[in-house]
Amino acid sequence: MEPKNMQSSPLKPYKYLLGTQILLRILATIFTLASTWIILTSKQTVTIFGFEMDARYSYSSAFKFFAFANMIGCAFSVLSLFLASVLGHKGLAPKNSFYMFLHDLIVMAVLLAGCAAATAVGYVGKYGEMHSGWMPICEHVDKFCHKVTNSVMLSYFAVFFYLCLTIISANQSRQIQV
Repeated sequence: MEPKNMQSSPLKPYKYLLGTQILLRILATIFTLASTWIILTSKQTVTIFGFEMDARYSYSSAFKFFAFANMIGCAFSVLSLFLASVLGHKGLAPKNSFYMFLHDLIVMAVLLAGCAAATAVGYVGKYGEMHSGWMPICEHVDKFCHKVTNSVMLSYFAVFFYLCLTIISANQSRQIQV
């Protein structure tokens, strides 16, 4: 009875680690998909002093980049979820862990860049930049600004999930024999 328990004990942490990776990849997929959906559907039209003003994500190159970064993050999350499931059942070799580390790092960097761009433009939209003469617009298009804020917040959660995945895959890839 003891040899059977001793053989199965090294596999138990591996199964927990694989389960954690799959859960984090599912969460990253859900959060990037939700963030993409919210930013793509965020628009508001208001009338100010008799003029109609539209607020849409597509009017800002930073918000377009943010939307595309989340689309890419979502697509690659689905791909990595599939790869982690397939490779996980075969037993993840350290070499494959290194490739997953690179994948996770690149997706995290793309998502973080999109979040940073959207955060910067969102800050100017909310508070303005008086020295440059840019007035805040969120007091006029508050529904649009709230949707963008929610989208950015969800995307930052996805960045956090990818940070965790990067740390996990980096730790696994340390076992590579050079």
